[in-house]
Amino acid sequence: MRTFRLLMVLGMTSVVSLNQMRPSLSQPPSQLQLEDGELSDSGVPSATVESDSREDALTPSVDSQTQESGNGTENAIASPGRIDPFTDAASTVIGQFAPGGATGSREGAPPEYLDPSTNPLLYPTEAEEVEIVGTQPLTLTQAIELARRNNPDLQEALLNFERSQAALREARAALYPNLQLRSNLTHADSSQTELSNERQRDLFGDNATEQDDSTTSLEGTVELSYNLYTSGQRPAQIRAAEERVRLNELELERIAAQLRFDVTDAYYNLQEADDAVRINRSAVDSSQQSLRDAEARERAGVGTRFDVLRARVQLANSEQDLTQSLSQQRIRRRELAQILNITQSVDVSAADEVEIAGLWELSLEESIIQAFQNRAELEQQLVQREINEQQRRAALAALGPQVSLFANYNVIDIFDDDQGLADGYALGARLQWNLYDGGAAKARAAQEEKNIEIAENRFTSQRNQIRTQVEQAYYNLQSNFRNIQTANIALDQAKESLRLARLRFQAGVGTQTEVLDAETELTRAENNRLQAIVRYNRALASMRRSITNLDDPYRSDRPSAEP
Repeated sequence: MRTFRLLMVLGMTSVVSLNQMRPSLSQPPSQLQLEDGELSDSGVPSATVESDSREDALTPSVDSQTQESGNGTENAIASPGRIDPFTDAASTVIGQFAPGGATGSREGAPPEYLDPSTNPLLYPTEAEEVEIVGTQPLTLTQAIELARRNNPDLQEALLNFERSQAALREARAALYPNLQLRSNLTHADSSQTELSNERQRDLFGDNATEQDDSTTSLEGTVELSYNLYTSGQRPAQIRAAEERVRLNELELERIAAQLRFDVTDAYYNLQEADDAVRINRSAVDSSQQSLRDAEARERAGVGTRFDVLRARVQLANSEQDLTQSLSQQRIRRRELAQILNITQSVDVSAADEVEIAGLWELSLEESIIQAFQNRAELEQQLVQREINEQQRRAALAALGPQVSLFANYNVIDIFDDDQGLADGYALGARLQWNLYDGGAAKARAAQEEKNIEIAENRFTSQRNQIRTQVEQAYYNLQSNFRNIQTANIALDQAKESLRLARLRFQAGVGTQTEVLDAETELTRAENNRLQAIVRYNRALASMRRSITNLDDPYRSDRPSAEP
């Protein structure tokens, strides 16, 4: 009778376990509707939004286990097989990359309601204004577009570029003559005239001739002037202003590229946090199953209290890991929202699946040369060097002759003098030559010469830094690509190990410790696979950023970076 009861318990436990244990890397896609007031996975009230498989993967059922299916992340990750993108044997060539990473499954521009207020000085004053009322899934492409539209750093760089264009127009205004109009209305009560009248009265009495000591006059002058020769100062200033426009244009390009990289990196961080939630939820489900098995064996009289306590400890640890991963998920969402500069009341989530973002076809040496030819940072130092050279010429021009032409026409009328208007004109040329200024001009020129040397040194430093960035990103690409292959193998083995450990435990030939160890190894293998993919994608994004500021890393239209 005891043997029959044992067989019945083991049989029922095996059926339940086999029905529930179907290993998988992601949940099947579905549409998740969150009503007003319902709590989303982040623990905040969410509006009605449409979710994809990424969102659904964050909300598995209590009894769901990792399922063995052909969709989701596993397919995307396992597909490259043993292709090595760093050798000529790579069969997949990615010729055109989307800005910063993989393209998403959702198409179209990001919704306009995510844009912040048009008033940059507005800030919330009520708690309701900063309450998160909804979560908007975004693809990586949409996130990049949204950042380009709203990011304040990029907007500031654009304003600096437009300001430099206005400064260039100011400098070019020196090419044209100046036309001035001056007008003076003057009323004078002369003390000298009054004193002269008193002297006349003292000398001649009533026969004295007095002058009017109060006069009112109106004078107007029109003058046309032109700097004919400036010893090279004017063209040097115009050339320097043109180079400043180019410098700010390059800075705008650099900030846009850095923003694309920052958004990509933050998006990958969010993807990693999302999958960490999924993995830890799967670990909680697996720990719950182990606890149910241990309790069933204890009730059947074939298990021990020790096994139940071990299973409960394992479940508590898994729940703590899940709580921590949920916290990290919320943090990563807000970090991405901060970069995108979206409205205060909406959160964002990642709509793209975690998968390899692409392959890199260039060798290390080709990548370094491309970086030298394309990076705006190197050209910025060359442009800064040219600005300093023009400023040096402008400083020395102050010691040369300055020739200008002028013509003016003058009209004057003195009221109450019984005379009409009086007018006249003048034509002429002015020569100004600063023969000695105490060495100030030469000192300014010497400062610009040192600035030229500083720009050259910065060019060298920036060149070495760019090479280091390319090499670091390239080596990270290699190591993480190979780690993905190793992690896929380890994940398959961990799944099989857990399946066998459960069967052994249910058959009475294994121990609870074996099951718990297998669960821990499966969670570790899933985390290792996730980190390998995300690190590979980060390295790929860093590689693209290191190579060029352009969307197409294979386009090279920059001049040779020779100082």
